[in-house]
Amino acid sequence: MSIRRVVLAWLLGALAPSLAWADNPLIVEAALDREVAAPLLDAFEAAYPHIQLTFRDRSTLEVDARIADTNDPPDVVISSAMPWQMARVNEGYARRLDSPAAREWPAWAKWRNEVFGFTFEPIVMAYRLDLARHMLPPTTHADLHTLLTQQRGTLRDKVTTYSPVRSGIGYTLFQQDARYTTRFWDLVAAMGAADANLEANTRSMLEGLSEGRYWLGYNLLGSYAMHWAQSHPEVFVQVPQDYSLVMMRMAFIHRDAPHPAAARAFLDFLLGREGQRVIAGETPLFSVRSDVVGPYTAQRLRDQVGERLYPIPLNASLLAFVDPSRRAAFMDRWQREFRRLSHPAPAPSAAATEPRIDKRAQR
Repeated sequence: MSIRRVVLAWLLGALAPSLAWADNPLIVEAALDREVAAPLLDAFEAAYPHIQLTFRDRSTLEVDARIADTNDPPDVVISSAMPWQMARVNEGYARRLDSPAAREWPAWAKWRNEVFGFTFEPIVMAYRLDLARHMLPPTTHADLHTLLTQQRGTLRDKVTTYSPVRSGIGYTLFQQDARYTTRFWDLVAAMGAADANLEANTRSMLEGLSEGRYWLGYNLLGSYAMHWAQSHPEVFVQVPQDYSLVMMRMAFIHRDAPHPAAARAFLDFLLGREGQRVIAGETPLFSVRSDVVGPYTAQRLRDQVGERLYPIPLNASLLAFVDPSRRAAFMDRWQREFRRLSHPAPAPSAAATEPRIDKRAQR
């Protein structure tokens, strides 16, 4: 073979990945605010300019519904509703990723090299300045219960948290709270007695805090709350000091991904050093990798919170949370407890409804 042919073959081999991705679309269905993820998405587009990224920001339950739409499947699925993601992977909707980044990913943040937790986000409380003018803001779950009990009149209609019916992540967080504290149901009853507003997403809670409709928010996604507080000085974020849940955004390649090469490139970028470096330094999503530095890393969060940090495990135990009978039993008790102090003899209700819904439409 002539030198010219050798050089030509080498060039074609080197350019093969670029040619495979040239003008290749990539569809990502994500329960992830584009505004928060913008630095990460921008970095990917800079690294892969020939991949045309379509990023669809939806609610957790909307994302879950899109997974099952086999007539128009996405390439990559991202969601914070960990049990729902695990259930879809268990149903066979994920394509295995066999790459160095996937193989080297921490075992506690992946399952069968099919789904990967690529962020490490604390769950927080948030409050606005009005609250601090009337009472000492809570720093623990016990503080929150005390305020709701002793300051019920002042806080009536001023507290917000997730709707466990219309939010997959909200339901997951409450399930985890019930696991870690025996006082959880007393807290639910106290929120119900204070006419807490149940919202479908963290953004709605934050908007209500900034607008003054709410003074105190419980179980917000820390990444969104921290990002919001940077441009809304009236909102303060508190990582609970007794214990703090941590959730991971779970990502996988859809088994029927129409653009699998682009999907693999995207997932490898999320898990790779460059993507994790952007997460750690330019977003409040908190990186998982231990070889990157920045203000938002899992290790830095562990250093700050210590043993009080309770990550939601990424393993098959998540499947129990979407078991229909378990979900129905949990929601039935939720409704009873939410009504307990304000309605001593509640009428029977179906598990698909709830006593109070958010006052603003879901975005």
